[in-house]
Amino acid sequence: MLRPSERAPGLLLAEGVQVPESVEIGGNVVIHAGTVIGEGARLQDAAVVGKPLALGPRSTASREDLPAARIGPGATVCAGAVVVAGARVGAGAILGDQSHVRERADIGEGSVVGRGSAVDNDVAVGSHVRIQTGCYITAYSTIEDDVFVAPGVTFTNDHTMARHGPDHEVRGPTLRRACRVGGGVVLLPAIEVGEEAFVAAGAVVTRDVPPRGVAIGVPARVTRQVGDEDLLERWQ
Repeated sequence: MLRPSERAPGLLLAEGVQVPESVEIGGNVVIHAGTVIGEGARLQDAAVVGKPLALGPRSTASREDLPAARIGPGATVCAGAVVVAGARVGAGAILGDQSHVRERADIGEGSVVGRGSAVDNDVAVGSHVRIQTGCYITAYSTIEDDVFVAPGVTFTNDHTMARHGPDHEVRGPTLRRACRVGGGVVLLPAIEVGEEAFVAAGAVVTRDVPPRGVAIGVPARVTRQVGDEDLLERWQ
């Protein structure tokens, strides 16, 4: 049960949840049962953490009981952002205003999820990833460390668009370490973008992109390789 708390204006806090004194809490924040919040975290105005799962009758997502939502030390949940029960947000990560992180999603240390972006269930996001504004990261996707995802990128995970039986496996894209995906790109289900690859803005990626490949167009075609001078190690 949620109860008002004197800790911050409008705060609704579930019984048994312990919030360290070092946590900064804005107005009208909601913290649901079981949530674990690390030292020095920030929950800005109207953030919701540990939200109970709500699935449609035809959803294929797991209905098993969920562990607690966990917000790591020094992480920030910005204004209006929602973190569903079972999600984990790593130390120092930032969830932008009105972003949404679903059950069993894992956001790595120091990563950023931009304003209005949605991270679906069972997504693994590595450390120091930058997901910009307005992206959709579909369920069962993997994003490794140091990846850059530009604004408006869309992941997909179902070639049949829901015309399949209950045993059909959906699988999202995999983005390997330090690759970069440009604005407005669409990634088809189960494709892989290789380490240090570059996908140009507006591309529709229908097949795997090899490590260091530069992919351009609709459908995307690999036209050259990322030069040594543009590798991440030169910019750290």
